[in-house]
Amino acid sequence: QVELVESGGGLVQAGGSLRLSCAATGSISGTAFRFNAMAWYRQAPGKQRELVATIASGGSTNYADSVKGRFTVSRDNAENTVYLQMNSLKPEDTAVYYCNLHITPAYDYWGQGTQVTVSS
Repeated sequence: QVELVESGGGLVQAGGSLRLSCAATGSISGTAFRFNAMAWYRQAPGKQRELVATIASGGSTNYADSVKGRFTVSRDNAENTVYLQMNSLKPEDTAVYYCNLHITPAYDYWGQGTQVTVSS
């Protein structure tokens, strides 16, 4: 019903920037995307998945303390796409980043993840 496809990860030096994208496709993707919050999570090796940022359908945002002031989440409802602009990257930001669309526990969608590696 909904497929989320992330892109934009890669290898970057500390202090650099990356922009992640997450596109929603599928039979109900437009409605599901437009009227629900989207989230970015990340999971580093050996660690639990953690919430990085959320953006509500109306555009309000929230961030983990560790990324406040460095990361910016945005969305384009016309394109069914959510973005994560990551600036001033640190080695501790290295992780697989996932986007998430949570409608109900039965309708909880995840992308395949995109690797972000920050070298020191």
